[in-house]
Amino acid sequence: MKNYPLLSLINSPDDLRLLSKDKLPQLCNELRSYLLESVSQSSGHLASGLGTVELTVALHYVFKTPFDQLIWDVGHQAYPHKILTGRRDKMSTIRQKGGLHPFPWREESEFDVLSVGHSSTSISAGLGIAIAAEKENAGRKTVCVIGDGAITAGMAFEALNHAGAVHTNMLVILNDNEMSISENVGALNNHLARLLSGSLYSTLRESGKKILSGLPPIKEFVKKTEEHVKGFVSPVGTMFEQLGFNYIGPIDGHNIDELISTLKNMQSLSGPQFLHIKTQKGKGYAPAEKDPIGFHGVPKFDHKLGELPKSSATPTYSQIFGKWLCEMAAQDEKLIGITPAMREGSGMVEFSQRFPQQYFDVAIAEQHAVTFAAGLAIAGYKPVVAIYSSFLQRAYDQVIHDVAIQNLPVLFAIDRAGVVGADGQTHQGAFDLSFMRCIPNLVIMTPSNENECRQMLYTGYKCGKPAAVRYPRGNAIGVELEPLAKLPLGKSNLIRQGKNIAILNFGTLLPEAIKAAEELDATVVDMRFVKPLDTQRIEDIAQTHSLVVTLEENAIQGGAGSAVAETLYQQQQKVSLLQLGLPDFFIPQGTQQEILAELKLNKEGIIEKIKDFLQKI
Repeated sequence: MKNYPLLSLINSPDDLRLLSKDKLPQLCNELRSYLLESVSQSSGHLASGLGTVELTVALHYVFKTPFDQLIWDVGHQAYPHKILTGRRDKMSTIRQKGGLHPFPWREESEFDVLSVGHSSTSISAGLGIAIAAEKENAGRKTVCVIGDGAITAGMAFEALNHAGAVHTNMLVILNDNEMSISENVGALNNHLARLLSGSLYSTLRESGKKILSGLPPIKEFVKKTEEHVKGFVSPVGTMFEQLGFNYIGPIDGHNIDELISTLKNMQSLSGPQFLHIKTQKGKGYAPAEKDPIGFHGVPKFDHKLGELPKSSATPTYSQIFGKWLCEMAAQDEKLIGITPAMREGSGMVEFSQRFPQQYFDVAIAEQHAVTFAAGLAIAGYKPVVAIYSSFLQRAYDQVIHDVAIQNLPVLFAIDRAGVVGADGQTHQGAFDLSFMRCIPNLVIMTPSNENECRQMLYTGYKCGKPAAVRYPRGNAIGVELEPLAKLPLGKSNLIRQGKNIAILNFGTLLPEAIKAAEELDATVVDMRFVKPLDTQRIEDIAQTHSLVVTLEENAIQGGAGSAVAETLYQQQQKVSLLQLGLPDFFIPQGTQQEILAELKLNKEGIIEKIKDFLQKI
């Protein structure tokens, strides 16, 4: 730590608050350098944290954390927070098996007030925490930091609307990194922000309201004048004022002195407060400033070179989907591709550039994405909703109420299904088969490779019903792609004929199933469809084998194996059943290979589980 003379002294925010204010710019420089060095060696989220260095230092300097409670939205930007709150020397383990959690995590530190990973929850949780503090007369402050992306979600506005109505003491900070602030405008903004957050203005504002309450015309004039002053600072401020917040800003989020002055002023204000700061994603590291999206989440790389390593030659499932989408859009102008703010992750960059009129990014609004798709389907278009498995959880009612009940032809391309790896509990795609399988009218497909994925996307697109194709994070296996053709619904493939034991596979664990079957001389069937299920195949297998094994990368409870169990019961088959899948706990981070091995979903684990089961029957 000799390159970090100040940072090496900071083992908690108490140490930080001992520093004189003039030392903080140097600390920010060291913190930014340390963040860059550690993330480049461990992998992880980079650009977001680089943009919140000054804000993080200012918040822990002004507020008495953890007594005052600081809540980060999503948590991509919380690496500097982790470094300053006693976890500096463990940063090399972040996102790795047994290491620091990738997001704020309550079990990891008393400074992590809310466990997060999905966006737009900070204000709702913060309001609950603030109301509890008020009820207990605890005197603690509640601060929520939310980004300009996360605040686009309806949940954030529901929370703002409620907070403004109940008038509880809390501070919401909007970290707006959409654009930088030019120096002259920034200086004016900072000056006015200090003025508007100062005690003189606040006293005049509150006193004026009381004194002039009996004089409606004058009161209205004062109110309008105040709004115009704030509107001069930022037109968006009036909107937050209408929701019941006292709006301050925007101010330069990289000016540590101005941040501290404004936060200190706002500490003493009562009621809901809203501070709007402008920051630059990737601040202080030129490659990340230039490409904040590319440097949002990074693998291990040489930060001195400033280049990310080239990806594998084998395409990812996301890229396979993106190519398929472009291929279909070229044939069908009725195709509409929809993403809730995951264009890059879902493989839709080329599609958005080639077919801009057929592409919609609806921001972080999963519920809206699904019902928007329903509206397009009603109007005769063919919507494709590209969404991560764990984010589809947020739109469950819309899938049922707005798509399935009306039997509308909406295709759900569900990325990151199964074990996702380093993002841990909040992002594992563990539940989609379980929560979708019980929905009437919905076709559910589980491809075993990239060619199957393309054929299933095509089948779902052409079937005229609600349909879902779920595929994992990461690279496909390199099989040859065939011309697109509709698959017969609910028909499985016999992959290998064996004796006594039959493995019914759902999804991309098929190669492991085949390797296990070769050692056990077992039958392997690639089931392909979770709904409609190939019940005839199940009946045939049950009558010719003594053990049926189901294999899926989904929660065992309610998943594809449960569908097989229900079918065997309905058919009154006398056959043993072993269900292999994700167990009944939230799966922590680690590489996909590490986690699958630990859960015994690789070749060795499958063989071990089958042999253990056979000893019991």
